[in-house]
Amino acid sequence: MAKKIILDLTGGTGSWSNPYKKAGYDVRLITLPKYDVRLFKSIKNVYGILAAPPCNHLAGSGARWWKQKGKKTLLESLSIVDACMRIILISDPEFWCLENPVGRLSKFLGKPKMYFNPCDYGDAYTKKTCLWGEFNIPKKNFVEPEFIVYKDGNRFAKNYGWSTNKNRSVTPSGFAKAFFKANQ
Repeated sequence: MAKKIILDLTGGTGSWSNPYKKAGYDVRLITLPKYDVRLFKSIKNVYGILAAPPCNHLAGSGARWWKQKGKKTLLESLSIVDACMRIILISDPEFWCLENPVGRLSKFLGKPKMYFNPCDYGDAYTKKTCLWGEFNIPKKNFVEPEFIVYKDGNRFAKNYGWSTNKNRSVTPSGFAKAFFKANQ
């Protein structure tokens, strides 16, 4: 019997698809630098698709720079989202999910199916994230978020401090495991 194929589109580290890989699924990580999702040729018999387009020009946390970045960066980001949606449509998988932090994508994709924070699934920090797609909603395992409060009043997730950009783009392991359990 052939293994079920999971496409991890623009997943970077593969952290979201990792539970599938550990369970023996045929996980295909379609991400830079090896693969540009915009050039990916669809394949047959895809069981599930996890799409995590880069959020650096879409997330609301960067809204103060949107005007400065201009339309070119927005169009570049939307071309990646468009490629993910094209692959989903052509592949017609059993389930699919596209994630991105709260920000610009709701304007283009409509209201998300659900929102979550990593602390909803056992990781003690917040980062409100939108999920669009056709998937089973994962069971929550809430924990209190932990913060470091600096002298100026700013607070940051204890796990990440100032290095939020790179570390916070990794799919939280608690969510990845819960999503896998709900969508096998």
